[in-house]
Amino acid sequence: MTTPSDSATLAASGLSSERARAQLLVDGPNELGSDAATGFWHSAFEVVREPMLLLLLAAGGIYLVLGSARDALTLLFAVAAMIGMALFQKRKTEHAVSRLKQLSAPQARVVRDGREQAIATAEVVQGDVVLLREGDRIAADAALVSSSNLRVDESLLTGESVPVDKLPGEFDQPLLPPESGSTALVYAGTLVVQGHGACVVRATGARSAMGRIGMALTSTQPPASPLQLEVRRMVRVIAILGGLLCALLAVVYGLSQHDATRGLLAGITLAMSILPEEMPVVLAVFTTLGAFRISKFQVLARRAEAVEALGSATVLCVDKTGTITENRMRIAVLAPIGGADYEVVAHAGESLPEEVHELLEYGVLASQPASPDGMERAFHSFGEAALHGTEHLRPEYTREQEYPLTRDMLAVSHLFRAGDTSGHVVAAKGAPEAVADLCHLDAQASAQLLERATAMAKSGLRVLAVARARYEPSNHPTNQHDFDFAVLGLVGLEDPVRASVPAATAAFRRAGVRVVMITGDHADTARAIARKAGLDVGAGVLTGAELGQLGERERNAAVAHTNVFARCNPEHKLQLIHALTAAGELVAMTGDGVNDAPALKAAHIGIAMGVHGTDVAREAAALVLATEDFGAIAQAIVVGRRVLANLRKAMTYVVAVHVPIAGMALAPVLLGMPAMLLPVHLVFLELVIDPACTIALEAEEPDEDLAGASPSKAGRSLLARSTLLRSVVQGFALFGAVFAVYAVSLSQGQTTNQARAAGFISIVVGNLALILVQRSSTRSALATLLHAPNPIANLLSSLALLVLAATLAVPGLRTVFYFALPPTAACVGAVIAALAGVLWYDLWKSPAHSAAAQPGGGASP
Repeated sequence: MTTPSDSATLAASGLSSERARAQLLVDGPNELGSDAATGFWHSAFEVVREPMLLLLLAAGGIYLVLGSARDALTLLFAVAAMIGMALFQKRKTEHAVSRLKQLSAPQARVVRDGREQAIATAEVVQGDVVLLREGDRIAADAALVSSSNLRVDESLLTGESVPVDKLPGEFDQPLLPPESGSTALVYAGTLVVQGHGACVVRATGARSAMGRIGMALTSTQPPASPLQLEVRRMVRVIAILGGLLCALLAVVYGLSQHDATRGLLAGITLAMSILPEEMPVVLAVFTTLGAFRISKFQVLARRAEAVEALGSATVLCVDKTGTITENRMRIAVLAPIGGADYEVVAHAGESLPEEVHELLEYGVLASQPASPDGMERAFHSFGEAALHGTEHLRPEYTREQEYPLTRDMLAVSHLFRAGDTSGHVVAAKGAPEAVADLCHLDAQASAQLLERATAMAKSGLRVLAVARARYEPSNHPTNQHDFDFAVLGLVGLEDPVRASVPAATAAFRRAGVRVVMITGDHADTARAIARKAGLDVGAGVLTGAELGQLGERERNAAVAHTNVFARCNPEHKLQLIHALTAAGELVAMTGDGVNDAPALKAAHIGIAMGVHGTDVAREAAALVLATEDFGAIAQAIVVGRRVLANLRKAMTYVVAVHVPIAGMALAPVLLGMPAMLLPVHLVFLELVIDPACTIALEAEEPDEDLAGASPSKAGRSLLARSTLLRSVVQGFALFGAVFAVYAVSLSQGQTTNQARAAGFISIVVGNLALILVQRSSTRSALATLLHAPNPIANLLSSLALLVLAATLAVPGLRTVFYFALPPTAACVGAVIAALAGVLWYDLWKSPAHSAAAQPGGGASP
């Protein structure tokens, strides 16, 4: 056990320079390390292993084999761009850790060799004596050995907006975590807002509380969204199917026609027709435009894929401080002795009643002027405004002595000379039990004061008692107890709930998104704030410690029904995110502090509060809220649902349109007919017409009120089986129409190039018709065209028809595409056949059938 004299000796002398250098070799620099960075080529190889990129590389190789260098280079350039973006995202953890490093103080004042000196933070070692003063960013986890009125803002680590009063203790005591509420320990990265002191360093670098968060951030990987996983599965299936069909066609054609070369070319053409080159274009365009749309609500996307995931979010986990509340203190209640509670907010704009003037006056006198401490500022700002023009502002008073907070007396007193008189006044404020002791209240009066304070605290207020005394002698006493204090009353302070939060909570409830509040505050405070915010607290409040004591089954049940979690540290937040994810929920998480960063990264969608949030939180999050309006997230969810709904329509279209393309690449060859589709046609269809038509679906307005619909479940497929089946049926119907046009044209004696042109007309018109029927799951194509304007779809459809006309009318283009102008009757027949092969789907549409298209049901057909 360290004695007070030992502490004083250590604080006076500190380490020797030689011992500090030796300790630095043992501990290493006081920095937040990160995992060893992987090499560029290793990282690139990991990225290229993605199935979609492998397919694109294969497609580029196929184009090279066929001699289409321009198309090959286009695909390879796209692959390089996608690899670059993925590598950028892969380095995001290193950026977050870098931001954590910047939160550490660049220099620290230490005592070495018996004298004070400033050193780089990285050189602070275990055993160093660090001197603290107002405004310092603490360099390491340490134990206090001396202090005077020291208060530290630990909100970055704990989420609690109220600064913590710090008092000296034993420097060899156990090193407890920040959420323990220890008053004798200080932590790296936290801010001294009042007073001064000295501490002995106990942990540096990665061993500090800040360092442990950094390591958690490094080891946490953001989960892939359900859409990303589904697209990967679809691509794998398509790749395997395409490869098998390609090999089968090459073998069958080679054996039947005794022409291995033509068989190989036919197989390659089929593979090209099956490869879904549009998918990366569709995903990139939809998510990028979705990011642009949500930016109108001041929600900025750092990872574009988070936009579509936001539309499927089922649970929104929110941090209290800085998200639900404003992270600033204000006076909410004045409770004078013998009088009723005066609620400041309820009487905003009214003159302050006389019976609370003295209570507020002495509360201001007992507070530090020009202090960074939020509670001190709250007293001064409110007092100067509310007492303006009264006799209760005392600029003539001169403060002569301060009695700081001590471990034995959790109250502070300021002694003032009362103007030009010889008398003095003393103002005190502090914990109600401490002020009751200062005022020497009897048991009954003390119990009444504490009972009133407890009732105020249960409503979510930070409660301080205020007292006054008068003192005549010129020699000042050394102890606060020597004054004859009289208690004036209680003051309740609050970190107010943001004005937009209750309405936003109601909007989330209407949208079917469950809101869960996770905070480091006490359970009573959390419960009161949750009620003010409009959260459902029917299942009670669960603390992090209680959560850790539950078995897996009990914990999962509790997480499924509890909406308020208190006294949670960063590890608890991570556990909650993982438990919700394991339960099949798609989790969005908001936060603004360093302690929120690991959970922000682990959630499907991390949302950083960007106005007053930390750089670390912004680096770890996928979305950044650039406004204090919490309701912007609800608006962004609606946009995300729109993106997701239209993305499903687009993917349905992509599947349907590939069927006739693949069919026309396969069927004529197997039946001994001239090939209708050549590589140039496939390039034109899949890289020009199909993507252009797909983009048109992004601008489609939703069929329903997405703000009041239920969210999609996290495990739901991008395309339900029934929807996928209908999409394939649509594709086969169009294939039948195109094949009929091509076969009839050949049977009527038209040349191969004429028949090919007629079939191509049918495919392009069929594409446009497919877009039209996919735009709505309830309206007919005609009703959609007349009553649901989509200027972008109309523009792109017109451009597609113009390009088609140009390939038929311009001789040079006819040569490139191996076309010859077909008879007028054949052109008209091709258009009619294509429309008939697609518009039959309108007969199937009905509200009952389209129910699967709604966000709570199956995917859009």
